[in-house]
Amino acid sequence: MLTLTLSSLAGCKHQSDGKQPRPDTSRFTPNIQQVVNSPELSILKWPNFADDQPDVKKFYDTRNYQLAWTIDGQPTQQAAALIQLFEDAALKGLNPEDYDASRWPQRMERIEQIHSGKDSSQNAQDLVAQFDAAVTITAIRYFGDLHEGRINPESLNWDIDVPAKRAAFDVAGFLNDKAVDSTSIPVTAASIEPQNAIYRATENALPQYIALAKAQDSAPPPPLPGVAKAVEVGGDYPALVQLQSRLQLEGDAPMVASSTPAPAPANYDADLSAAVKHYQQRHGITDDGKLTQQTVDSLNVPFDQRVISMGNALEHWRWYSDEYLNPRVLVNLPEFWVRAYEPDHSLAFKMKVVDGQARGNHDTPVFVREMRFVIFRPYWNVPVSIVKKELVGHLKGDSGQAYLDKHNYEVLDRTGAVATGWTAEDLAHSKFLIRQKPGAGNSLGLVKFLFPNEYDIYMHSTPEMNFFNLTRRDKSHGCIRLNDAEKMANWVLQGEGGDWTSDKIHAAMFNDDPTKINRQVTLQTTLPVNVTYLTATADEDGTMHFFDDIYGYDKQLDVALAKGRPYKRDQVKINPHETPGETY
Repeated sequence: MLTLTLSSLAGCKHQSDGKQPRPDTSRFTPNIQQVVNSPELSILKWPNFADDQPDVKKFYDTRNYQLAWTIDGQPTQQAAALIQLFEDAALKGLNPEDYDASRWPQRMERIEQIHSGKDSSQNAQDLVAQFDAAVTITAIRYFGDLHEGRINPESLNWDIDVPAKRAAFDVAGFLNDKAVDSTSIPVTAASIEPQNAIYRATENALPQYIALAKAQDSAPPPPLPGVAKAVEVGGDYPALVQLQSRLQLEGDAPMVASSTPAPAPANYDADLSAAVKHYQQRHGITDDGKLTQQTVDSLNVPFDQRVISMGNALEHWRWYSDEYLNPRVLVNLPEFWVRAYEPDHSLAFKMKVVDGQARGNHDTPVFVREMRFVIFRPYWNVPVSIVKKELVGHLKGDSGQAYLDKHNYEVLDRTGAVATGWTAEDLAHSKFLIRQKPGAGNSLGLVKFLFPNEYDIYMHSTPEMNFFNLTRRDKSHGCIRLNDAEKMANWVLQGEGGDWTSDKIHAAMFNDDPTKINRQVTLQTTLPVNVTYLTATADEDGTMHFFDDIYGYDKQLDVALAKGRPYKRDQVKINPHETPGETY
């Protein structure tokens, strides 16, 4: 019955202005008013729509409480298209049952029965009004979720102001002005999605992974066996055919253009190693082409988990306002990379970073700010927490001053003046502060980039360059260390005036003139910085990359989403991650 109904809707006529004729349906006004004046609609899977009730009332008030989604007793073409979107919500990384996907066929059939006279119930008008309101409520939920996400990230301690984005989006007006008479509901929906290249590429790749997950669920393969030590080219592995098949599924190994199965490899040959290397490059694993246990574990992650990671990434993108949706600087923490973008959103370069160490109190927070300052040859003001945990033990007795001198530290009183007569106990009780003087050995390196925030998190160079040789680079106390800070400085300061040539920038970093320390440059044009957390990203050609959930932020989101509606939308006070001072 549903197929017949949808087919009949395809022939609906439109006026030349794109709007369908709207007969007077004022006889339904009392029924509509009764539905929207209650905060619950029992036919919905999530009947409580109190959060959306003001928008629902605004929508119908604008229409004088006339029907929006049926004409002459039949659902409109737009209603059918919306319902199709609800049923296909998984293609947007959303949960179809949030939008009553399994319930719409029965509702459509009931409306058809009423229209055809097969259902002459006395409450037929109530049923039509409930159907109309159900479409409206669900559309408001869907468009809101698609535009700004389902969860308020502040409830997860992410410093992103989604309530402000939500308040700026008039979803009732959008529904009335853009959806009710839309000539293409999918195009209308796409217009409010994040306009970001990575988002679009991730969304475009999602159907492939949904198909892979369904195939894997229907015929689960045995897991790939583990390895005691890394398998190199020429080595033996007991599941070569299974490994090759698994690598072909995501395009890491080429498919055979024939119905004849590919011959089983005699051993772990160069072709398999090249395919494994390609897979490793996409998954944040050391890309040496060796079949390691880490690689096997990653290959054994079910595809439905990859689908969840992609959905979480799409959710994250929806939280950002336009200036941070396409920022000039984008740091992806679990990937350990930063991307710099030109004003036209083209990629200038990408660079390895080190970020906050997991499994401790050093997780780099997720937040957005404006880069405002560059400081050459900076001091490092050591946080109280680091003084207590890592330095005080070295400062006891006569060797304390020697330790300070060796590491180029100095003790300050609370006025900022260099102090004498201090003791380790004084430092343990925060009576004095410690800072590290500028120089090549300074923990912040030779330049730092400030986007002021209450966490004292920023980007900077570092003397510990060996960390950039690692695949997993969560090694800092929270700040973001740059693999090539001089390159970042040249990019940030281009067009900033002051004759900031590459030679002048190099001199500002490496000249040890004591009069040129802690030199601050205030940017004429501030740069939006987005420190984000994406365990799934896509290249513009659709190639997917997946990374470990190092801080457990995806797991927190999964738990919040699993609770269902109403999702957490209250504004929450964000707690800084660090004690006073500057992390590094």
